[in-house]
Amino acid sequence: MSYPDADQPEEIIWQGNFVVSKRRGRWEYVSRARDIRAAVILAIEDGYVLLVQQYRVPLGRDCIELPAGLIGDHEGEDGEDDLGAAGRELEEETGYRAGKLEDLGNFYSSPGMLSESFTLVRATKLEKVGDGGGVEGENITVHRVALANLSSFLVAKRNEGCGIDVRLLLLLGNEILTGV
Repeated sequence: MSYPDADQPEEIIWQGNFVVSKRRGRWEYVSRARDIRAAVILAIEDGYVLLVQQYRVPLGRDCIELPAGLIGDHEGEDGEDDLGAAGRELEEETGYRAGKLEDLGNFYSSPGMLSESFTLVRATKLEKVGDGGGVEGENITVHRVALANLSSFLVAKRNEGCGIDVRLLLLLGNEILTGV
């Protein structure tokens, strides 16, 4: 089978520290610079999930998300392990340390526009060890939300003007599919 544009040369249009704008044939898309990857953490236990709220410049507003972060994005972190990065990011952002981290696989955020992938990591055996909030300048608010109240929590946050990350569909899937 032939795929239009697949064998065309890749052209870099613009490159920054963290993203690269590219073109291949008729397709324009964005990649992470330096082969940086991401870890998204599903920190879930005893009927609760940890979510973070932070301002996202591209949206111009706060967004409710699963905790997440880049893997190997800092100097000296070349070859950083996905699970190690997920544990580090979970603790930085939420103040919780996971006793168990499980790799649930690699996924793509928006494959028609981004080549970015992320490793989904389930974090359990959670222990509160700090305040969280992220590193300097992130201003992250941590929410520990009962799964039974997740839908109403998200409606309230949306009504406050927050964006809702698409990955939260993972937690709403059964409710969406069954209509309950």
